[in-house]
Amino acid sequence: MSAPAYPLAIIGAGALGLHFAARLATQGPVALLARSDAAAARLRAGIQVGSILYRPDAFGPEAVIRAEWVIVLVKAGDTAAAARRSRSLAPQGVVSLQNGLTEPLLRASCGDLPAGQGITTEGAWRDANGIHPSGAGETLLPPGFEAVAEALEAAGFQARVEPEIAAARLAKLLVNVAINPLAALFRVPNGALLEEHYRRLLDALVAEAWPVLRAAGLALDEADALARVYEVARATGANRASMLQDVEAGRPTEIDAITGALLALAKAQGLALPTHQALYTLIRQLAPHF
Repeated sequence: MSAPAYPLAIIGAGALGLHFAARLATQGPVALLARSDAAAARLRAGIQVGSILYRPDAFGPEAVIRAEWVIVLVKAGDTAAAARRSRSLAPQGVVSLQNGLTEPLLRASCGDLPAGQGITTEGAWRDANGIHPSGAGETLLPPGFEAVAEALEAAGFQARVEPEIAAARLAKLLVNVAINPLAALFRVPNGALLEEHYRRLLDALVAEAWPVLRAAGLALDEADALARVYEVARATGANRASMLQDVEAGRPTEIDAITGALLALAKAQGLALPTHQALYTLIRQLAPHF
């Protein structure tokens, strides 16, 4: 019997992976690759995603399937394993929508398979009742992934190929280093960070990060950088940031892939970022890390 073939596969059955899979499945078959056979079986029984009960075509780590395109939505620490799993699907290409700067590891682990990292500001969070989408965002993909962008658009996502994807990734990193650790530390949804007593820290984080990211290729001036962070916090106001969800669940956080990546860039430029360093240290004390 030949392996089942899908136009799209998503590796990562967390809140965001399920949000993307459920929407994409309204337009055509989608394979959802879970961490274990048991997790896949639970998902196939059905999970609430927004207003629908979604019964995905979910598979465990050893299932033999094929996919034309793969979207990676795992935690940064699982990038290499997800890339290896992607290769087994024999796709035309693999695109990550992860936090942090994971493209070098993704490409190294994918070998000669076309691979790249896009960005998304879609939001979703999970509780005992299911998955809660929490604010429509924008998804940008690297050149070469036009077919994936078209599939996302057909499913109702705001998606496009971005020629200047490297600068866009830095803009997403700016948003992540400002919002994720702060939301996790104070245990508040994204929108709360715009309240005055949190906003002072939010502003300080942006002010520290901006010159480092600008030197690395960020295409935003400082005022636009701050406006971008505010815009995302407002658009995903009800969202419980992924780092907050990890801290509350006692799971490893992505602090190394997010704030750690910024601190590494700053070190290479000979700069110190005391506010980010303090948050980095605090989050590492609050929860395990990859």
